[in-house]
Amino acid sequence: MNDQAQTTPLRVINSVAPIRICDNGGWTDTWFAGHGEIFNIGVYPYVEVQIKVFPVEAREHRIILYAENYGDVYPIAPGHSEWDRHPLLEAAIEYMRVPEDLALHITVYSEVPAGCSTGTSAAITVALVAALDRLTPGTMTPHEIAYAAHDVETKMLNLQSGIQDQLCAAFGGINFIDMYQYPYATVSQIQVPNTVWWELERRLVLFFLGKAHESSAVHEQVIRKLEDSGPNNVALDSLRRTAQLSRDAIYAGDFKALGRAMIVNTEAQGDLHPDLISADAQQIIDIAKQHGAVGWKVNGAGGEGGSVTLLCGPSSSEKRELIQAIETANPAFKSLPIYLSRFGVRIWE
Repeated sequence: MNDQAQTTPLRVINSVAPIRICDNGGWTDTWFAGHGEIFNIGVYPYVEVQIKVFPVEAREHRIILYAENYGDVYPIAPGHSEWDRHPLLEAAIEYMRVPEDLALHITVYSEVPAGCSTGTSAAITVALVAALDRLTPGTMTPHEIAYAAHDVETKMLNLQSGIQDQLCAAFGGINFIDMYQYPYATVSQIQVPNTVWWELERRLVLFFLGKAHESSAVHEQVIRKLEDSGPNNVALDSLRRTAQLSRDAIYAGDFKALGRAMIVNTEAQGDLHPDLISADAQQIIDIAKQHGAVGWKVNGAGGEGGSVTLLCGPSSSEKRELIQAIETANPAFKSLPIYLSRFGVRIWE
């Protein structure tokens, strides 16, 4: 029987999760940091997962995965630990143990380019775990979803991963994360008046550098250095403080102070290793300075490719001039429209 034998699914489960920008305090949410403090902001565009559920006898394959961004459609055989084309997605499906009496057609999509350094992979895993959770009687909390997604990366795939991206995707909004002992953390969502929320949203700009983030060799060097120096070294302490400064600035509605915290964090990244601030990122930063930006943050761990978050000044026209100047300077640079996400992962049928 082929997979078109039953075209009407029993259920259709949808989930979306936000990506993450402006991760001040990043690098301190890791096993080698031991403890950390991180500020981040969940934004649209969302990643999306849709699961069409069929009776198992109605389909040739139990699980079909459609990685829409890559045009990949292929069957997955549950019960193995050898990951094929999209290891993160396949491992997440295995982790969640799909009921044996069901067949699934799973579609995964992201509007954000791959390797954007905005926690997209974590957001996709969070959305997929949340959608698959609907197939079982239990309902996982946002915290449980985030930690399941983290387990997929670290325990099943043995990848390096902090905890902040999964937590931001699960909770959304503006977050202060206190990782008191890796990987355990509390998430405090920062509540501000609408006027502060709207002004922050208006001022933020996300620039993709035009190529996927690729800096594993540099990151391994930094990790070895931090592992040798211990969790309370000066570099990590500097990064932790930027999260506190960011939190306090947002509560005060002080955008200049938030911008300063972003700058200090980016400089602290450069202190970890100069290659974490790439020439492309520096070019964007230099143009932003000339057009009234008050803050800039190389997203994620830094390195070649990825993206930069900019915090613009009060003038809307100057913000538009800044975007035009950057995109003119290098056709590969692309401003990605973003909106602050009041919600974390959402699941519905």
